Amino acid sequence: MPAAMLPYACILLLWGARAAEAAETAGGGRLRWGPHCQQPLPNGAPVTALLPPRLDGPWISTSCEVRPGPEFLTRSYTFFPNRLFRAYQFYYRDPLCREPAHSLLITGKLRLRRASWVTRGATEADYRLHKVAVVFHSRRALLDVAGRLNRTRAGRDCARRLPPARAWLPGALYELLSARAEWDCTAALDFTMHELSLIRVQRHLQPQPPAGPRLVEELYLGDIHTDRAERRHYRPTGYQPPLQSALHHARPCPACGLIARSDEHRPPVLPAQAAPALHLGGRWVSRGCEVRPAVLFLTRLFTFHGPERSWEGYYHHFSDPACRQPTFTVYAAGRYSRGTPSAKVLGGTELEFQVTKARVTPMDQVTTAMLNLSEPSSCGGPGAWSVGTERDVTATNGCLPLGIRLPHVEYELFKMGQDPHGQSLLFIGQRPTDGSSPDTPEKRPTSYQAPLVLCDRGAGDFSAPPQHGPLLQKALRGVGRCPRLAPVPSLLLVLGPAFLEWL
Repeated sequence: MPAAMLPYACILLLWGARAAEAAETAGGGRLRWGPHCQQPLPNGAPVTALLPPRLDGPWISTSCEVRPGPEFLTRSYTFFPNRLFRAYQFYYRDPLCREPAHSLLITGKLRLRRASWVTRGATEADYRLHKVAVVFHSRRALLDVAGRLNRTRAGRDCARRLPPARAWLPGALYELLSARAEWDCTAALDFTMHELSLIRVQRHLQPQPPAGPRLVEELYLGDIHTDRAERRHYRPTGYQPPLQSALHHARPCPACGLIARSDEHRPPVLPAQAAPALHLGGRWVSRGCEVRPAVLFLTRLFTFHGPERSWEGYYHHFSDPACRQPTFTVYAAGRYSRGTPSAKVLGGTELEFQVTKARVTPMDQVTTAMLNLSEPSSCGGPGAWSVGTERDVTATNGCLPLGIRLPHVEYELFKMGQDPHGQSLLFIGQRPTDGSSPDTPEKRPTSYQAPLVLCDRGAGDFSAPPQHGPLLQKALRGVGRCPRLAPVPSLLLVLGPAFLEWL
């Protein structure tokens, strides 16, 4: 963050630091779209965050996950009433999670501490690992892990605890950490369970006609740093894709039963599915309120104009985890390159995005005051900012107080998918955890953000200012066209480079 912006950040920090609610009910606070652009939840269905979170029971992945690296995995965690936990992490060689490589068995103890003062709606926790053990499902997987251990002196000592590849035995369990024996080889693999230090549990009702609504419970755990070398020191401020309760999960879920019944000796092999080709035409919207590291709450709306390879996007920022208290909105536009298959992330497509135009709309008094205190040449030129009024910042090469820089190029990673209901999904590369931009090929993402949902296959123009009406209406008013995305909540603690996360 530029030094000149520190006073503004302090003002915003004081404004945004509020006690987290004991429970957040967004029954009248879900984002509403037109009838062909509905949220996954029915109109009026509440989303309730449980504070403190109730963790007892089994929690599972609902699909194949991609972590930075890339690493392809599924997870199955069980928390017991005595605060002990058992976690399985199943790693794969492919992005469909059909070729198991190795499995980790992790046991330990978890203690919930307090509501997070950094990430609203989350709970901070401490954990202690008792054991981490690995089972290799092929000789190749054993060689891969041994090769990673042999890169450091400490790791070479740990590698000696593993058998030579010729002595590999299917199902054999090898300890990487033992609290009782007081030795730990996980550091050489950059392994941690710091995801357990930030926790959020929320529930909602999923319609299940004709039987009636079904309870769905989701467990959000802390995000994984995009730089492997930083993982052991990083304390999460965002989330990974949620786990769902094995007892109360969304239906249909082809992977859920497979993952719930698996253990370190029998990793789940997920059902085969065709990977859709990348077609960027149309409008795509966030499924709900998104959370990024450094306390950014937002929703996104993109339009891609396929024939001319141009794009437009609205980024709506908020100060709360339900996306009900808007702070500012950014409109950005530019062009993108032809895609090429990624050699590093199987199933992904690499593109380059140019950002050439931007407009900013402050949506609260604090953001407006911050922009009015900035140098006119740094954001939008002369003239006063006012709440709800959009201004073009292209002529000033962006907006320094918000970290917007023009023109700008980002090296991106995209892929398409489908949910169990056949709804088209668009996955865009995960932003660097340190708040920087992927502005070099070396910083191209190797994992993905929460998916966007196809709203409208047609690519109409929405360059006119959005409707900044009530963001989360208690009832869906009117029908028709694709929505203007509601602004994303964001504590403006991280103005500088952390905001420059275009896609």
